[in-house]
Amino acid sequence: MPSLPTTPESESSSSLASQASTSVAQVLVLPSPDPPPMLAGQVDATRAWTGVRLDPARWRVALPEDVVAELRRDADMLDAHAPIAEMPAPSAAEAPACVAFAKALRRSVERAPGFVLISGLPLQEWGDEIAIRAFWRLGRLLSRPVATKWDGTMLYDVVDTGKRFGAGVRGSATNVELSFHTDNAFGPALPDFVGLLCVRPALSGGVSRVCSLYTVHEALRRRDPRLLQRLYRPAYYDRQAEHAADAPPTMRAPLFAYDGEKLSARLTPNLIRRGYAQIGEPMDAALAEAMEALEEVLADPALSGEFAMRAGDMQFLNNHWIAHYRSAFQDMPEKGDDLARGRRVIRVWYRDCGSPAYDG
Repeated sequence: MPSLPTTPESESSSSLASQASTSVAQVLVLPSPDPPPMLAGQVDATRAWTGVRLDPARWRVALPEDVVAELRRDADMLDAHAPIAEMPAPSAAEAPACVAFAKALRRSVERAPGFVLISGLPLQEWGDEIAIRAFWRLGRLLSRPVATKWDGTMLYDVVDTGKRFGAGVRGSATNVELSFHTDNAFGPALPDFVGLLCVRPALSGGVSRVCSLYTVHEALRRRDPRLLQRLYRPAYYDRQAEHAADAPPTMRAPLFAYDGEKLSARLTPNLIRRGYAQIGEPMDAALAEAMEALEEVLADPALSGEFAMRAGDMQFLNNHWIAHYRSAFQDMPEKGDDLARGRRVIRVWYRDCGSPAYDG
């Protein structure tokens, strides 16, 4: 993949401090058309769902017994000492039920409803490592796993590390509320899909929500098309220190994009605000108003579906147009520094195109 251009940000005339900060700041600029094409007209009703109207039968799935049996047999046959991330996808000859199940899973996350919650993986019976291997192998049939961090991490442990959420510390490494977002919105390469395996739930909290960004998009269009148009124009994102030491810490890209067939979003309001703080400039008034309207729409509980993941539950979602949320949580007080005793979720990203490296 060719390298993306970087440009120094223009100086702000508002103050000497602002001039100093923006004159040295380097920004990774993602190409975007001008004017950008926008999704208009009739929205696909199967994708523009609301939580109150979405039939749970469309997104709650029990893992079939023949799939469970194949995953267990598969785990027993694999080298227990081999790195999980090096394990290939099983073939149709090795695991026909798994292959058929993964094809149906792909249809659900690629088309509609865009996410699936799968129960029935016997994690407590198998143990953590066998369950993680089974999750990995099933996900390999969905799509190609890619790095979730600049250092090449493929299986990402979502645990409360005790760190404080801030610059260079992802919210997923803390126990704070994670507002609606799409993963890696601040990076050059969006994952197509996200997979999550709940190894251990929290003592309290950690509730999941999902919502369709087609629905959010339509609500914004009806509310004020002018504000929606601003979200198709570039904004600045804090890159969370997920880049080479000499790379730009800020990225410039639009929140919404439409290629004529599908909607895609880089949704992470907090990191957009921090992106502007990084370059030392305030948001323009149109973006500030659009962001406020966006967050008001996202706060409507009627738009989202809510559920609590239990040990062994797997969630797969479309990262282009399904936003997800996690409430704040608390682990057992006696956990202390022992991460093995707290909430643990394994996350994998998937992308069909480009390189499996973090930047794609």
